[in-house]
Amino acid sequence: MKTPIIEFVSQYVQKNGTRFHMPGHKGCAPFGMRSDVEGDAKADSYDAAFASILPYDITEISGADELYHADGIIRESEQNASELFGCPTFYSTEGSSLCIRAMLYLALQKANSSAGSTCPQPMVLAARNVHQTFLSACALLDLDVTWLWQGSGDASYLSLNIKASDVSAELLRMKETAGLPICVYITTPDYLGHILDVEGIAKVCHEFGVPLLVDNAHGAYLKFLPKPKHPIDLGADMCCDSAHKTLPVLTGGAYLHVAADGLLSDTQENVKTALSMFGSTSPSWLILQSLDYANKILSEGFSENLSRACADVKKCKAKLDSLGYTFHGEEEIKITILSRNEEMTGDILAEYLRTENIEVEFSDPDMLVLMADPMGDLPAIEKLTHALTKFAQEHDLQPATGTCTAAKAHGRKTIGVIRPEKCFSIREASLMPVEKVKLEDAEGRIAAFGNTICPPAVAIVCPGEKIEAGVISCLKERGVIELNVVKC
Repeated sequence: MKTPIIEFVSQYVQKNGTRFHMPGHKGCAPFGMRSDVEGDAKADSYDAAFASILPYDITEISGADELYHADGIIRESEQNASELFGCPTFYSTEGSSLCIRAMLYLALQKANSSAGSTCPQPMVLAARNVHQTFLSACALLDLDVTWLWQGSGDASYLSLNIKASDVSAELLRMKETAGLPICVYITTPDYLGHILDVEGIAKVCHEFGVPLLVDNAHGAYLKFLPKPKHPIDLGADMCCDSAHKTLPVLTGGAYLHVAADGLLSDTQENVKTALSMFGSTSPSWLILQSLDYANKILSEGFSENLSRACADVKKCKAKLDSLGYTFHGEEEIKITILSRNEEMTGDILAEYLRTENIEVEFSDPDMLVLMADPMGDLPAIEKLTHALTKFAQEHDLQPATGTCTAAKAHGRKTIGVIRPEKCFSIREASLMPVEKVKLEDAEGRIAAFGNTICPPAVAIVCPGEKIEAGVISCLKERGVIELNVVKC
């Protein structure tokens, strides 16, 4: 598959022309880093690596195309991505965060078009474990939210097992009372690797004539499994993928996908406008080249490498399961290990792995999250397996009895059963004056914006909600010492 963006930039670099355009580094190392300066020592390894990428960091020069009005090399590259994903696909150099805001904007625009004017108070039906970007989008677009909570079983603030029947029941209730939402919004896979029944949920949404939006930030690779599990293939009307999370793409590279025959298919012509409304007019050309090159990688044996990676992770999990480790989620290249006791928390496991020179994605008192290489790296998987085997032996870990879940890892309380009282809308609370208070002084106050911790960037308490004792307990266990609250 061709890489039009890379080819253009490479040709420009080879010309070695004089640059009277942005960026300010002019394609070469800053003066103090140049090894050709008389008396200057040779650049160290970082200087050399940094300097080597600068010529490729350009701006919208002649022939380079413009991301939000693409009609040249970017458009050609996006068409290549569309071919790979089987649907209209658009680039973001600002992660899924930009795509999430654009998706909600497009859903609102579609609802306003259907209503013939603006909706009186547009509502979104959303699973509670949303990324903080969803909250900021609701504040910016003045969207109200009805939360989808798990109907039964164990749940945590990070992982909910929302079923199609839960969505159906809530949509029916809304239809008979306040009216249907402009969209249903779910996160799958979630941060812990749990995957929802997108196909079943999509079917229910479409029965009500409501589009389904999916935050698929952690699931770009799902398209390339032997049996694709990508949300668009399963009936979602629109979704975002953080390419950089599970594909070989620079941080910030992401996709916005629109189902060609979905309920939002007629918004395709407005996608660029939606992205430009929230995005920078100076997209990273390094990230664009990364997305462009990913098309080549994905079209040349990536699926085979991914299958091997999944098999290696499955083998690792089987070994660790036999030693007494317990897991959460169905994702095939994510390993989420649940805490067993005070001597084996996620944080303790993470610190142990660092002594083996292994860095993790995330840890807290309840769990450890690890993300494997989608291209397959057997030595890395073997190193991880060996390190966790050592830990099990040193701590006399025994196979677990009963069921351990993300919600009740070694008996800790979670937010899964706590439903804070709503006092203001997300927009109202986000625009009110804010003050920061100590966590122990926050009980009874109203949460403002900015209380999520990244990672995982999932809110335990949302803007406009009353801060209760259970919320404070959960936040304290996760090391939070201060909160933003609405100023009295």
